[in-house]
Amino acid sequence: MENIKNMEKDNIIPFDDNKIESLIRVIRGQQVMLDADLAMLYGIETKALNQAVKRNLNRFPEDFMFQLTQDEAICSRSQIVTLKTKRGQNIKYLPYAFTRNGVAMLSSVLKSDIAVGVNIRIMRAFTMIPQLVNHNTQIIQRIFNIEQHQQETDKTINLILDKIEDVSHKALPEHIFPTGCVWDAWAFISDLVRSAKQRIILIDNYVDDRVLSLFTKRVKGVSATIYTRYNEQFLTDLKKHNTQYPEIEFVQLPHRNHDRFLITDDKVYFVGASLKDIGTGLCAVSEMAVTPEAILGLLK
Repeated sequence: MENIKNMEKDNIIPFDDNKIESLIRVIRGQQVMLDADLAMLYGIETKALNQAVKRNLNRFPEDFMFQLTQDEAICSRSQIVTLKTKRGQNIKYLPYAFTRNGVAMLSSVLKSDIAVGVNIRIMRAFTMIPQLVNHNTQIIQRIFNIEQHQQETDKTINLILDKIEDVSHKALPEHIFPTGCVWDAWAFISDLVRSAKQRIILIDNYVDDRVLSLFTKRVKGVSATIYTRYNEQFLTDLKKHNTQYPEIEFVQLPHRNHDRFLITDDKVYFVGASLKDIGTGLCAVSEMAVTPEAILGLLK
């Protein structure tokens, strides 16, 4: 007990009665003060205060002192706006709350003139606080409950957004573009081009400079080959393209092909329209189970 007295003399700080009133909170419908706040007023460490109480537990029944739950500890922070600690962070330990009777008993446990003087001022502060504080605390509790509900709502919204993303056109093995969805179709094919890690192969009877522009979106180091019919204008455009950008190889189709195929690495996509015209009319893009080698083998 002598150590506590010495700590009080060294650490006691001046404070006014308004400061005491601001530290009184309402928890479980009772006006209480927390151990850390009381220790600060007494000028001692919280640990020392609690140790003194534990040595005299028979003097502190439940209506004198109780330990807060996790939710109560978080909620109590919202009642003191001057706290520097962010609400919602993990609490290192669950504090103890002392009712008016519990605070009165502390003076007999700490046994010092400072403790007695501080307790007198605390008792007066308890008397000065109007009963309207109970109403204010109910409002605070409601706000806390709304915040908790909002957090649950945010989680639900995030789950819904994740589900939407899971079934978006980027994740589907097939996608249908209505007439006029030129940009959506072009963006979809662009994403397929960007997704390639090793190679891109296009089999399409009708190719022009728009397809060359599309293939510039591929990742560095990814090879590109276009199987198409001979077209003098296209070969001229291809030559100019290859002087500035990574080369795109041209392979003459041995015969006319009705359907179009886009190969990215080991995936084969059936494309219902030439890439240069995709989205101008109703068309579909579907991932196929067949291997790229099987498709390329049919070109021979």
